[in-house]
Amino acid sequence: MTVTLLKVGGELLESPERMAAMARVVARCTRPLVVVHGGGREIDAALSSAGIAKRQVDGLRITDAATLDIVVAVLAGTINTRFVAAINAAGGRAVGLTGADTNVAPVRRALPHQSTAGDEIDLGLVGTPTAAPAPALLTSLLKGGFIPVVACIGASRDGTLFNVNADTLAGSLAARLGVRRLLIAGGTAGVFDAAGATIPELTRTEVRALVRSGTASAGMVAKLTACLDAVKAGVHDVLIVNGHDTRGLMQLLAPRLPDLDSRPLTRVLP
Repeated sequence: MTVTLLKVGGELLESPERMAAMARVVARCTRPLVVVHGGGREIDAALSSAGIAKRQVDGLRITDAATLDIVVAVLAGTINTRFVAAINAAGGRAVGLTGADTNVAPVRRALPHQSTAGDEIDLGLVGTPTAAPAPALLTSLLKGGFIPVVACIGASRDGTLFNVNADTLAGSLAARLGVRRLLIAGGTAGVFDAAGATIPELTRTEVRALVRSGTASAGMVAKLTACLDAVKAGVHDVLIVNGHDTRGLMQLLAPRLPDLDSRPLTRVLP
């Protein structure tokens, strides 16, 4: 079974119109598909309403207990449920999950993060995916013709919940499932160079140089790191794409892989 994994950035789900557009893309996909989604801006808004300060480093959210409660409520209780309902309304067969469901995303507490500025930062209740076989639950759902839609929350062996960066979770799941293609869909047409032009291809060395130089934005650092992990694990096609271009996204999800040269996107090379 050839599986594709689509990571949907939270900015693509912020309004009913954007969510409906993305739901149509997912519902029309005829390949076995797993979806991982974020929801950063909605989490930010909920934190602000609760009077809790947002803290991030290199695109990673520093998460205390109060922040985690908001993350779980927004991702699993609001965005995931609405997105699944929208996909099903568009004709899909979506099933909503989090990484805490049976072995979907086993994690451990993240080690202190070495920031691009050189500081060591305790991320708090942030999880790092652990080595594990392909999740049987997702495999069973895919064989049954369902679309697993996974919110980026994980659980440790003792049942502790952790916030997991959506790009990190997508890269880990792509590796564990042995997917053919990983699509990281966000609000921009791939990775930009210093002049603002899309970089069509990046090697591992070039990715590391972008991160070290500060050319990659904070949010892009997490995406690029996840892409590196996926290509190292043998994922054949790893693409950072513009999720607002729904027609192009549908073509990238088609059974026959199209020519990539005509599309403004970034491919991370093995």
